Amino acid sequence: MFTAAVVTVSDRCFDGWREDLSGPDVCLMLEAADYRVDYTVTIPDEQEIIELELIKCADEFDIALIITIGGTGFSPRDITPEATRDVIHREVPGIPEAMRQESLKITRMAMLTRAIAGIRSRTLIINMPGSLKAAQECFEVIRPALPHAMEILTGRGGNCGG
Repeated sequence: MFTAAVVTVSDRCFDGWREDLSGPDVCLMLEAADYRVDYTVTIPDEQEIIELELIKCADEFDIALIITIGGTGFSPRDITPEATRDVIHREVPGIPEAMRQESLKITRMAMLTRAIAGIRSRTLIINMPGSLKAAQECFEVIRPALPHAMEILTGRGGNCGG
């Protein structure tokens, strides 16, 4: 069983103006996929705070998979991809590409997401949209590939293509 964290990035949820529906739902989807969710947090759209949370989850808590929820759009405060990019060591473009490709079959607005994914040491970080429906759809897109990715990344499996 791999460990996971869900980091909701939303000024409105952090300030109590809106209930976070996506974060708890992604936790349930992770648990159904045999991940142990060890950490959840809701934080504001502040780059330094996002970076510190991602680093803490990866480096201090040794979380294998971090899912961020929100902050991937066009709003001036949507800076989750930038914060993620600043803490990862290697980008994994195929994950957000797959999420966008499948999401485009549902809505043309999917082309507007700026989500990224990447690796920090032995942790995979994936940005997901803040919308409950979009987060559910994106998780289902990546779910089949996650076990193999996590096995390779954490050293529990063989090499890709090996």
